[in-house]
Amino acid sequence: MQDSYVHKGKRKILVDYLRNKIGINDEKVLSAINMVPRHLFLESVFEDFAYEDRAFPILAHQTISHPSTVAEQTALLELKEKEKVLEIGTGCGYQTAVLVALNATVYTIERQKELHEFAQKKLRELRLRPKFQSFGDGFLGLPTFAPFDKILVTCGAEVLPTELLHQLKIGGKMVIPLGKTDEQILMRFTKKSEREFEREEFGAYKFVPMLNDTNH
Repeated sequence: MQDSYVHKGKRKILVDYLRNKIGINDEKVLSAINMVPRHLFLESVFEDFAYEDRAFPILAHQTISHPSTVAEQTALLELKEKEKVLEIGTGCGYQTAVLVALNATVYTIERQKELHEFAQKKLRELRLRPKFQSFGDGFLGLPTFAPFDKILVTCGAEVLPTELLHQLKIGGKMVIPLGKTDEQILMRFTKKSEREFEREEFGAYKFVPMLNDTNH
């Protein structure tokens, strides 16, 4: 698959939809979404629908999130250029690519081996490569590279992974869906001190579950 003028036109329509219908007003996030060819992260059978606001199945029985969810989660990070971001759940690499397109310094973890390898290959092809890409357990984070300015969890956790909060800088933010498998609340935690966090809620979503360990 190539990134044609038709695909670029559909991306522009998607960005207009995210701005005008969903209410995403972070122009840097919209610009990054306009830059990343989402159809290249999907199976070719979904190519014609890649720029609709829909989730699709990907490898390892996982899903690629709705573009609106990617835009909303990314906007909630309030990213500044070159900030260190830890992404939990690389998936097919689409969200990772959006973060890299925002000029963030991205560290990302994936527990599914085939997804990790797919994303590595795809991001290399697109020259949207994170600083560090890891196959491992997202609950553990990446303490070697901590602290991080921002942490983005792209899967739903039933309980708050406190180890990740420890890896945030003071003043840093973590965006994470929290709750039972059938529905989570999108949350943002801002680290005020080593023991104090501000907590905000941003509505109900449905994400694939966050799981321990790795899957070869």
